[in-house]
Amino acid sequence: MNLAANAKEVGGFVEAPLPDVKHEYFSCRQKISLASREVPDIPWPVSAILKQQMQVLQAGRHRLILLEIDAAIVTSLAQQIGFETRLRESPASIMLDLTAEQRETPLLLFDASDPANLGWFSRCQFYVDGRTGGVMQTPLSVANKRDRAGHTLPNSLQLRIAKELPDSFRLPGKQPITEQVLYAMLKNFLQALLRTGVGVCGGPIVQPLAGRLETPGARN
Repeated sequence: MNLAANAKEVGGFVEAPLPDVKHEYFSCRQKISLASREVPDIPWPVSAILKQQMQVLQAGRHRLILLEIDAAIVTSLAQQIGFETRLRESPASIMLDLTAEQRETPLLLFDASDPANLGWFSRCQFYVDGRTGGVMQTPLSVANKRDRAGHTLPNSLQLRIAKELPDSFRLPGKQPITEQVLYAMLKNFLQALLRTGVGVCGGPIVQPLAGRLETPGARN
């Protein structure tokens, strides 16, 4: 299925239909190493209130995994890592505006295809499908933020967290998704934006913020 042809733009994000969760990724998918790395414990006492089992909704022939994501936990986590946040919530997702106000350099969202970024690529844990904004094999999506003149803001991103997923969804290593796993994954992703880097594969929906960038107008 052609992912780009079936995608639609919603609130700055380009979303593909749910059946495309298993679509074929770029070749850099082979570098995704989330499954082989330990997810650290969440460093504040929320584990007691997190559910350990997936909740599944039956809708006709379709089944959806429902995540009960606590918006307060998401906001607190992002702020402790170093982001200023603005959160909007809907029944299907959480939308988070992230800004690293005190950061003097761009967020580490880099072009995974550029050989000049090999150092980041070798230790990268998360990859973004540049055609849709989806963070591969996660419930996360990102979009660039822009100023009034249309220029990309180097220290800001929009982040979407899906609350509803197809019941076939699994993390790398076929690990099931739960609220606790999601919080730990989100923590790792936000830290990667500040420290180790997040790779962008393809485009043109999501533009890299760090590394060797194209000159203005080159993508046009």
